[in-house]
Amino acid sequence: MLLTGGAFLFAPHAHAGAQIEEALMPSVVAGLQRSLSDRPVPNDYANRPGVQAWIAAISPKLAKRLPEERERRELLATLHYEGTRAGLDLQLLLGVIHVESGFKKYAVSVAGARGYMQVMPFWVKLIGNEEQNLFHLRTNLRYGCVILRHYLDRENGDLFRALGRYNGSLGRAEYPNAVAAAMKRYEIQ
Repeated sequence: MLLTGGAFLFAPHAHAGAQIEEALMPSVVAGLQRSLSDRPVPNDYANRPGVQAWIAAISPKLAKRLPEERERRELLATLHYEGTRAGLDLQLLLGVIHVESGFKKYAVSVAGARGYMQVMPFWVKLIGNEEQNLFHLRTNLRYGCVILRHYLDRENGDLFRALGRYNGSLGRAEYPNAVAAAMKRYEIQ
């Protein structure tokens, strides 16, 4: 995947910013709300041939971070489902989670972002409902994928800028560089 908008000098650590709440047009809010609509992961999803092969290829790469195989497989199946649903590159999502939370389900940033994809709580109020728990696997991944897709669309596919918006560091290269470096860890040979 090619990142545009800046030179990619791989930084060892991202210097994250705090994603800020922006005023969105009512039609954008409605579109994001529709994207969050509750369509659960089908029970047989992880057993579908293409999904099963992808999980088998990626699972060993996460074994040190997520030693419990059932938890790891559930994360990967849900990530595959939500990422595919949002039209996102799965390697990109793995890179974002690697940088954002280090695959820690209950991670909380200094800015208050939560879970695997470090979703800011204002998103729940803006496009969801306050009963939704950002530490819930599917909820966190669904929000993260919907938000990242929104930023990619807003930036006309410019991944460098979309990642900057996602992280709250628009215009700075550290975060997109860190995600690009992390993505390499999850390449399938």
